[in-house]
Amino acid sequence: MTGDAEPPCERPAPTPEEINRRKFLDKLCWGLGSLGAALVVAPGIGFILAPLLRHAPAQWRTVGKVDDFKVGETTAVRFQDASPLPWAGVTSNIAAWLRRDEGEAFTAFAINCSHLGCPVRWVPGPKLFMCPCHGGVYYQDGSVAAGPPPRPLDRYRVRVVEGAVQILTKPLPIETH
Repeated sequence: MTGDAEPPCERPAPTPEEINRRKFLDKLCWGLGSLGAALVVAPGIGFILAPLLRHAPAQWRTVGKVDDFKVGETTAVRFQDASPLPWAGVTSNIAAWLRRDEGEAFTAFAINCSHLGCPVRWVPGPKLFMCPCHGGVYYQDGSVAAGPPPRPLDRYRVRVVEGAVQILTKPLPIETH
């Protein structure tokens, strides 16, 4: 060894053709990578946004005939949810408290407490709705009497068509009064 270091291997400068090919391949890789990422991410975004964009239809459900309900009495009625899933089975059945006020005038309350959604029960003696879980109490008009509920019981719209009492079902939240 003479001590003379060999000069580093020098590359010749790329030709314009090589630069164009490199730019093309670079753009192709970025494009295919972006397309692949979009194909992977799009279903997740759709899953998250679909419930926000889908409007579940409100449907009138018959809960009985006018003559089935006595004036002044509050009765539990059951009906099918507005947007039941095909595999929901009996879980698509929900309930409401229905009161016949007079003649063909009815008031329907959601069965769920406005505090945490626990089912409330009607106590006919004192004429109160009571939540057994957290001590929520509502007057017969659905307004809060005591306990932690932040607002009155939610209500359903009610109508009478050809002697049949119908409740307008839709996903919660429903009308609040």
